Amino acid sequence: MITIKRFCVNMLQENCYVVSDESLEAVIIDCGAYFAEEREALTSYISAGQLKPVRLLCTHGHFDHCFGNDTIHQAYGIGPEVSARDEYLMDIRRQCREMMGTDYLSPVPPVSRFLEDHETVSFGSHRLKVLPTPGHTPGSVLFYCAEEAVVFTGDTLFCNSIGRTDFPGGSWESMHDSLTNVVAKLPGDTRVLSGHGPETTIANELASNPYLR
Repeated sequence: MITIKRFCVNMLQENCYVVSDESLEAVIIDCGAYFAEEREALTSYISAGQLKPVRLLCTHGHFDHCFGNDTIHQAYGIGPEVSARDEYLMDIRRQCREMMGTDYLSPVPPVSRFLEDHETVSFGSHRLKVLPTPGHTPGSVLFYCAEEAVVFTGDTLFCNSIGRTDFPGGSWESMHDSLTNVVAKLPGDTRVLSGHGPETTIANELASNPYLR
């Protein structure tokens, strides 16, 4: 049985997840914690539960999903993992200048390793399958736990919507292919935990999301 704690963080209301099981090992998915109180809430939760973070996973490289990577790197000695296709996005300072016109002054930890398509990420007694879903960015991926019927979709799939494809590197054709050949083929009872907004299920999205019809 896994425990999932969601933190809604930063100015873009991004969802960061801490996923753990009975072993107390944990993976952190999309650590967008920006403000000091958000970073403190995250590390306090980990400390209170005596959790042992072992992986820092990124569904993609946009800054709002990576703001807090330095906090995790400093506190637990683990660096971000992302698809090599999004390596160019991991310069958070450049992204902030180009997309927000602001400077980002926190340290930017280097990528610790690149995720392989369809590889398995293990923690405790559980596994997450890395499913490539380009479209929002070239290296967007899902993290799917079949045994717990849950998928972390980043900005590929939202409740009744999908991620934008008009940012540099985005592609509607790739997004459509990802939705049709990856997302829509997941079991209907799969919980969808996305990068922004509320939880949903694959069945709900197949029934109501206009981009999946």
